[in-house]
Amino acid sequence: MGLHGVKAVFFDLDNTLIDTAAAGRRAIEEAPRPLQVISALQSKHHYGEGEARAICDKVQAKLLKECHDPAKMCITDLRISHWEEAIQETIGGEANRDLAAECYYLWKTTRLQHLTLAEDTRAMLTELRKGLRLLLLTNGDRQTQREKIEACACQPYFDAIVVGGEQKEEKPAPSIFHYCCDLLGVQPAECVMVGDSLDTDIQGGLNAGLKATVWLNKAMTAPVDTSPVPHYIISSVLELPAVLQKMEHNTNAKLETDHMASSDE
Repeated sequence: MGLHGVKAVFFDLDNTLIDTAAAGRRAIEEAPRPLQVISALQSKHHYGEGEARAICDKVQAKLLKECHDPAKMCITDLRISHWEEAIQETIGGEANRDLAAECYYLWKTTRLQHLTLAEDTRAMLTELRKGLRLLLLTNGDRQTQREKIEACACQPYFDAIVVGGEQKEEKPAPSIFHYCCDLLGVQPAECVMVGDSLDTDIQGGLNAGLKATVWLNKAMTAPVDTSPVPHYIISSVLELPAVLQKMEHNTNAKLETDHMASSDE
């Protein structure tokens, strides 16, 4: 599918191509019982089910609010601290770093097992790549993101993979988008950004002057405010080819209009 004006598509990873949030929940709730953090806390450490669930809920909340500075602390230490704090906030008493580390590694290992690139998403990427250059652009800690990329085996579907934690700046800084353009040998006005975050993916694409931004809004809920405004909104990443076709149609129509206008002059 060759498109007039569009030469490359940048994809976000977490909760765009793979359902990271669901994998984190499943690591706690739906893993085989020996791999469940809740089961381990109950059977091995004799916590009640309510206490175990409270600890896991607190960790999930901490992950959502997480602010990681790799210059100050490695991601592993930070996330073990989440578990340590959650256990202490729930149970009280002395901090238990060993138990926190055990919970973290169990959760992390199980989450990675649940990170998959769906078959229909693989098929879509394969088809798109016949006519476009594809790049994976993800924010986050280098080790964590590389482990996810390895776990979901998405490398073969992309011409390049860029991890924010390996760059000077992450999304939404224009610099990382321009670095991606240079990697692929394309101009910002020839690229489309697809992602689930208005603050990083959409704002970043707008900051960098990309041709279009596509916001993945699975719940199709209205944003709290109206800024930033994406060019297109989809409820599933599988709707992207139709959006690209629409963009091509709009471009062709404009070219035709421009041609007719110049002929009349």
